[in-house]
Amino acid sequence: MTDTLRPAQTAATAPTAPEDLRGPGDHPDRSRTLKRSIGVVGGTLLTLSCVTPASTLFVVVPDLFGTLGTATALTIAIGSLLCVAVAFCYSELGTLIPSAGGEYAMVSTLAGRLAGWLVFVLSLLVVMIVPPVIAMGTADYLAPVVHLDPSLAGAGVMALATLAGLLDLRANAWITGVFLVLEVIAAAVVAVLGFTHGERGLGSLASMEVAGTGGGADPVTGMLVVSGLAIALFVTQGFSTAVYLSEELEDPRRNVARTVLATLAISAVIILVPVVAITLGASDLAELTGGDIGAMVTAWSNSAVGTFVSLCVALAIINAGIVMVIQNSRVLFASARDKAWPAPVNSLFARLGRFGSPWVATLAVGVPGAALCFVDLDTLYGVTGVSVTGMYLLVAVAALLARRGDHRHAHAWRMPLWPAVPVLLIAVLAYVLTQQEASHLLWTGSITAVATLYWALYLRPRRDTRWLVSVPDDVRDDAREPAAP
Repeated sequence: MTDTLRPAQTAATAPTAPEDLRGPGDHPDRSRTLKRSIGVVGGTLLTLSCVTPASTLFVVVPDLFGTLGTATALTIAIGSLLCVAVAFCYSELGTLIPSAGGEYAMVSTLAGRLAGWLVFVLSLLVVMIVPPVIAMGTADYLAPVVHLDPSLAGAGVMALATLAGLLDLRANAWITGVFLVLEVIAAAVVAVLGFTHGERGLGSLASMEVAGTGGGADPVTGMLVVSGLAIALFVTQGFSTAVYLSEELEDPRRNVARTVLATLAISAVIILVPVVAITLGASDLAELTGGDIGAMVTAWSNSAVGTFVSLCVALAIINAGIVMVIQNSRVLFASARDKAWPAPVNSLFARLGRFGSPWVATLAVGVPGAALCFVDLDTLYGVTGVSVTGMYLLVAVAALLARRGDHRHAHAWRMPLWPAVPVLLIAVLAYVLTQQEASHLLWTGSITAVATLYWALYLRPRRDTRWLVSVPDDVRDDAREPAAP
């Protein structure tokens, strides 16, 4: 039990396996660090692209309109406020433990190896499911130009994203930046059209109504709003990508927090403002609940504008696929460097290509993602919402433990209102989990149980040679400096 409570050893103190115990690829991997090549602007562009506001607005938000109606904007606003507390936790932990492992490196170091392993499994579940699900939506938004099978279109997007993920990260920052501009323009067009064709006043945002089956209006209860918070948290979830990129950010002690908080603020505005505009501009409650934003845009303007917006959304989805593949490959790369797998697998996933990217790990997340486009993923939005909520909860627990021992005086960004922020966040997220559908909880719980068995049967018995969470040497040296007053 103590193995779940004590902090994981970092690379500074972690023992290495004796020569006779090391298998192929079992050599110390601490020298395998990623190249610091991007600043706040590049990191923010990449992270915003992972939030992918336009594809979230057009792919995820319509489902919220279908269940929450006029309460959708309120639910997303509450979710964004919760994400501020989450962002505080990520900013402090990301500057304290800036590793490509993201959440699992932070939680392992501060809350114990088992907690870190479970966070890794939850994060991997999220990042493996979301890209193909979003990619399959490309066909709908290319329909004004060409009709494609959703699965084939999604697989093509995943293949393109995988190829882009093999390039230098700085090049990807510019590619995704161009796509992001078009994405923001599409969201702005929707917002302007919605506000200029307003059918109801601002009071409707608090009317808490959804179209009923008989053509009337049904009330949206507080419990429905709480249940919808899991998806609302997922709407802006991508801001955590800044932590995954922390090994490649210049001056991570300052830039991780700046990137996390800036990304959350920008993405919340880009998503929430059009949602408010759509709520006010929908011709009636039935149209709002239907959630066909493309049809609303065409009705407010003309088919040419509708086509432009649809193509921008298609580009946004491709953009999101590129960034998510980049993010996922960094997580897998870090897990191999930290020896989460048998030695031959660790050796493969930790290899870096000519552009400095983890090319085997990139292929390992991109190719299965393309295959998942041919699988029925209808229930996986719910599983993703549960996984994100559980992951945030464990990150909040780690943030509560972030000022113990040597970490108390480490050189890191510190959140305001600690420990109230993580304590409140833990309570709220635990309650949100209790309000999720049993089937989604069961699927996520089953996967977590299998992961726990792997931990118990393989990782824990080899705790001296496996799951040795590492921190890059330059970061470790910087952490020894006293904290700024």
